[in-house]
Amino acid sequence: MVPLIVIRPEPGCSATVAAATAAGLDVHGHPLFAVRPCSWQAPDPARFDALLAGSANVFRHGGPGLAGLKRLPVYAVGETTASAARAAGFAVAAAGSGGLQAVLDSVVPSGARLLRLAGDERVPLHLPPGLRIEERVVYASKPQDMPPELIERLRAPAIIAVHSAEAVRHLTAQCVYHGIRRAPLRIAALGQRIAQAAEGGWGEVAVAALPNDTALLALARQMCQDPGPKGR
Repeated sequence: MVPLIVIRPEPGCSATVAAATAAGLDVHGHPLFAVRPCSWQAPDPARFDALLAGSANVFRHGGPGLAGLKRLPVYAVGETTASAARAAGFAVAAAGSGGLQAVLDSVVPSGARLLRLAGDERVPLHLPPGLRIEERVVYASKPQDMPPELIERLRAPAIIAVHSAEAVRHLTAQCVYHGIRRAPLRIAALGQRIAQAAEGGWGEVAVAALPNDTALLALARQMCQDPGPKGR
C-alpha cells in the first residue's frame, strides 16, 4: 500500500491521521502549517443576523473578540466547526456538509446579514441575491519548513492529502527547494480550487467527491491501493 501523508495544521492533522488509521491506511502526519491568532476588532453584533464560519479555527483562535458576538447564531461549514462553536458558547443554526458555498446556497435564509469570521486564506464565495456579508480575519496559517523525516518520506512514492490551495502551493515550493521529484507523488485534494492551484509535475491530482474529510479519505484509500501509472 502506498503511504498517505497529511500536511494540514493541528489539531486537524491528528484528527485526519486518526481517521485514516482507523480506515486501515498507512498514514503519517507532518503539519506544514501552524495556526496563529490575528489581532482583530469585532463589529457591532446588532448589524448582523448570524455568523458564518468555515473552520473550527475561528473558535479555537478567535480570542476575546468572540465574546461580544455570542448572541449571533452560527452557520458552520460542517459538524467539526459546529462542535467548536458550541464548545465556545455559541448556538448553531445549521451545519453543512458540502462546503461553505453550499451553506450559503441552501441553508442561510434569503436577505440575511452575515458576519464571516475566517482565516487569512479563505475560499471565495458567490453571494446569493439579497445576502450581505462582512468579513473579519481572526487567524492565520503560517507555513513551516519540511522536517527531515518528511523530506525522506517524499523521496519515495506517496499520496499527499491537501486541504487548502495555499497548502499545495507551499508543498510545491518546498519540494522544489529540497530537490524532491514530484512525479512519484500524487495529490488527493479536498476541492477543485485546490487541484487548480497545483502546478504541473505531480504524478496525479485527484479531487474528493465532496469537500469534507470523509470523502477525502475515501479518495485517498483508493489512491493508496493503486500503485499509480506504470507502478510508479
